[in-house]
Amino acid sequence: MNRSTIPLDVAIVAADDVEPNRRHGGAIRVLLSPSSVTTTAGFMALFDLEPGEHATEHYHPYSDEHVVVTAGELVVVVNGVETKLGPREAALIRRGARHRYENRGQERATAVLFLGPLAPRPDMGHVETEDVAHAELAPPSVGEAP
Repeated sequence: MNRSTIPLDVAIVAADDVEPNRRHGGAIRVLLSPSSVTTTAGFMALFDLEPGEHATEHYHPYSDEHVVVTAGELVVVVNGVETKLGPREAALIRRGARHRYENRGQERATAVLFLGPLAPRPDMGHVETEDVAHAELAPPSVGEAP
C-alpha cells in the first residue's frame, strides 16, 4: 500500500525517525504511544542490544510486557530465572516481575516490546531496581493517555 493511500485510521511511525533512548542500556525507540499516535491501549517500542550490552533490571507495576525477538538472541532474566529467546520467539513478562535483558551473543539482538495497559501516569509505569546505565539521560518518552 502506498503511504499516500493509507486511511486516516492508521498511524505509521518509522523506527529510523525516532531518536533512540539509551538510559537503561541498549537502544529503545518508542514507536506507538499516547504521545506519538494517541493510543490508550499501551505502547510499542523497538529495542536493540549490541553484543555484551544489557538493559538494567526493572519492573512495571501496571503493565504486562510482551516481547518478540526479531533478530539475534536475548537472555531474559525474570525474577532471577534466565530464559533465552531467539528469532521469532516471544515471552510475556507479567506486571510486577523484575526483569532485565542481556545480549550474550555475537550479533545485535532486536526485539519488539508492547506494554499494556498503561500506568495511570508515565512516571508510575517503570520502577528501576538497579542503577541505570546512563542516569544522566531522561527516561523514554511515552506520554499520557488522551
